[in-house]
Amino acid sequence: MDAEAAVIEFLGCVPLLQRLPGSSLKKIAEVVLVKRYDGGEYIVCEGERGDGVYFIWEGEAEVFRSITGDEESHTEFQLKCYDYFGYSTSTYIHHANVIALSKLTCLVLPHEHCSLLQKKSIWSTDKSLETCLSMESILNLEPIEVDIFQGINLPDAPKSERVFGGLLIGQALAAASKTVDFLKVVHGLHAYFLIGGDFDEPFIYEVHRLRDGKSFATRRVDAIQKGNMIFTLLASFQKEEEGFDHQEATMPAVPPPGMLWPMEEVHESFLTNPLLPRTYRNMVATGKYIPWPIEIRFCEPSTSTYGIKSPPSLRYWLRAKDKLSDDQALHRCVVAYASDLIFLNVSLNPHRRKGLETISASLNHSMWFHRSVRADDWICFVIYSPVANNARGFVSGQMFDRKGELLVSLTQEGLIRKDRSPNPPVTSKL
Repeated sequence: MDAEAAVIEFLGCVPLLQRLPGSSLKKIAEVVLVKRYDGGEYIVCEGERGDGVYFIWEGEAEVFRSITGDEESHTEFQLKCYDYFGYSTSTYIHHANVIALSKLTCLVLPHEHCSLLQKKSIWSTDKSLETCLSMESILNLEPIEVDIFQGINLPDAPKSERVFGGLLIGQALAAASKTVDFLKVVHGLHAYFLIGGDFDEPFIYEVHRLRDGKSFATRRVDAIQKGNMIFTLLASFQKEEEGFDHQEATMPAVPPPGMLWPMEEVHESFLTNPLLPRTYRNMVATGKYIPWPIEIRFCEPSTSTYGIKSPPSLRYWLRAKDKLSDDQALHRCVVAYASDLIFLNVSLNPHRRKGLETISASLNHSMWFHRSVRADDWICFVIYSPVANNARGFVSGQMFDRKGELLVSLTQEGLIRKDRSPNPPVTSKL
């Protein structure tokens, strides 16, 4: 590993910096100074201004105040690898001494470059969290500790009967991506949904560093809620490199997205569609419609709403509704988020009939990224369900760009059951 890559990998482990986008880490890596100290040597002295913000790379240090009067000298606390101290401006002075306990190496971010530490979206250097776009807000995480992040389900985000699986996939992948040097991007992931989550509670993502190699890195992410593991994801990351190239998969002939109805217009059509029961149309009319941050355009009319049996396949175009920051990790997280939309339900198509109520839940989900993706440009999602059995449906999918290049292959298995909930008893209105 070269020196710059080693610095970037170290900086990605510092909790203060895990909230920053990869472009900021790269800039910080270019301007930090390497300083080395012997055991017993002062790094900063009380009353001095110091050189900037210090990040401990190797060794340990202790913090203590100068002795005044009859007070006894004592150590305030110790600093270890990934700890940091100092001030971002030269106008502040240090109120304690920091001394090396052994041979110590620090990376120092000089005062004139400390504006790079300003907290913004984890995806963009140009947007604050308050002004970043919807998908970036959904996938934004708060670093809690080294390799521990917190995510939430935004209050104004669309909701279904349970926590959306794509939210867990996207946020967990974002957490894993923040612990890998930005030169590596995810190429494959496998996720398992263990128990249902709670909309109103934050998600804690614990990242486990399984391997860091020259070309590949592997991470496991566990999502914790109320002390219980509700989801786990295993992801592999790779540096871009030249290699063999072929593609046998062919994108089917589908209408271009500009010729198809947006989901908002499809939703409006439900209000007056005579093929739908009046009770359903009334529910659509009176319910609050919260659009997804992903734009969807079906290539052929969906019959699932009508309770009509159809082949186990579906094709639609998707893209993020807003322009995204230019970060490949973000685009892959957005695609991971969107990949769980209307995926498993395709396995129910051959079994639909009027009046049939079903329960479905994702069990596991796998993705392979073959090429770079732009999640804010149109992607054709081709879905097919080859089998359903033993209360489990299985679906496979392919995502193509508008040129017909295969971007992503994916599979999912999920629980599909008839809803056997008892009907509520009929009570007299008299």
